[in-house]
Amino acid sequence: MTRGEIQQAVLDALWEVVPEARGQPIDAAAPLRDQVDLDSMDFINFVVGLDEALGVNVPEADYGHLRSLKGCVDYLEGRLGGATPRPRTSADAPESEEKARRK
Repeated sequence: MTRGEIQQAVLDALWEVVPEARGQPIDAAAPLRDQVDLDSMDFINFVVGLDEALGVNVPEADYGHLRSLKGCVDYLEGRLGGATPRPRTSADAPESEEKARRK
């Protein structure tokens, strides 16, 4: 599966949960929750949608990888290829982890 196909699957899963976001420009590096109306339950439904569409079970410990569109694609590409997901960048890391790194 190509990165483009993975990205489309991510967007399709997002639009399934937040249909009003369809057609809205998405900044690949920005947090999805800041760009669309995605609450906690919507996020869980989004993760379930990714699992259903791609057959990738995302453990709760890995949810931080799914913070942005780019993070989703990077993580899923690694999982689909059987490789270890790429390390998260500061843009993908939860704010609490970012604060811990600064100390």
